[in-house]
Amino acid sequence: MTFRGIMSNQSSQSISVLDRGFVRLVDHMGTDLTVVNAARVSFGKRKDVFDEKDAELVSYLAEHEHTAPFRHAYLTFHVKAPIFVFRQWMKHRIASDFNEISGRYVEFSPEEFYIPKLLRQQAKVNKQGSDGQISEDVHQTAIEAYTEACRNSVKQYKTLIEMGVCREQARCVLPLALYSEVYWTASLQSVAHFLRLRLDLHAQWEIRQFAEAVRTLTQPIFPKSLSALMESQDQKK
Repeated sequence: MTFRGIMSNQSSQSISVLDRGFVRLVDHMGTDLTVVNAARVSFGKRKDVFDEKDAELVSYLAEHEHTAPFRHAYLTFHVKAPIFVFRQWMKHRIASDFNEISGRYVEFSPEEFYIPKLLRQQAKVNKQGSDGQISEDVHQTAIEAYTEACRNSVKQYKTLIEMGVCREQARCVLPLALYSEVYWTASLQSVAHFLRLRLDLHAQWEIRQFAEAVRTLTQPIFPKSLSALMESQDQKK
């Protein structure tokens, strides 16, 4: 398990991710039955109980890319993640939307930035990726340099605030490692597309941890539909 654990209550479930982040399921609309009823309305039919024939229909819909029924089911997540993770996440805009905490309204906390447990070296083949930990003899020095850079950025941000500089300009010096928070609402199809891309081993390790949390929270609500969508995409690779 790459994330830190699950906390739950009657209204929500939350999974801790990385050192300070989380993914929390806020709300959802529909179940697997919603998907099949959206499909069967074409024939003027509706069911009240999901059965094996419905599971077969869900698989058929996913396999043959009849995806409209999957867009009648939605989920809303509250996510806390580093800004560089959201830079990648927010590329997934189709049938989804984001609302983010605003640095114009709130003052960011001084220690709210991501510190990795290990720093990876640049991959020799994949220009955009990484490949294993950097040399052990410089790792601690590199972690200290990384942490000091983040802390200094936040310190200067605080200094600017104290000097009377407006929050909307002072925030410009903050690092990409800073944590932010968003509400993300997306159709089930959009969630599955996000998972297919961001669980891939070519995706950055940090966003893969958040994708794992999203999958863990989504699967119990749409067990047949999510599995069918993911399997159909895997078959097309």
